[in-house]
Amino acid sequence: MDNNSPNQGYYPQQQGYPQQQGYPQPNYVGQGMRNPGPMPDNHMVMAILTTLFCCLPLGIVAIVKASSVSSLWAAGRYAEAQAASDEAGKWSKYSLICGIVILVIYFILVAVVGVGAGFASTRY
Repeated sequence: MDNNSPNQGYYPQQQGYPQQQGYPQPNYVGQGMRNPGPMPDNHMVMAILTTLFCCLPLGIVAIVKASSVSSLWAAGRYAEAQAASDEAGKWSKYSLICGIVILVIYFILVAVVGVGAGFASTRY
């Protein structure tokens, strides 16, 4: 067996078996891959609260985006996880703003109808 053979893999060739090619080692953190830092916030709590108390359709979108952050991070898709985190925060804020606008409109309508009902009842 020739030790300088270009076809030799990571493992030495054994008698009676075909030449085996070695498999490259996975690129773990510390072996040349940059450390991506801590996992981004998934905004799940805000997404759930805005779904319950503000705007259901926009809150559901926020929950879907928030739930994908952890799985993307675990898969090593760090940029996509950060983008999903940003999207979850954005949709949660949209839901919160929508809920506040609906609440303000509700109070305005109650005040107008209440005042109108008060004027209507004072006529004799």
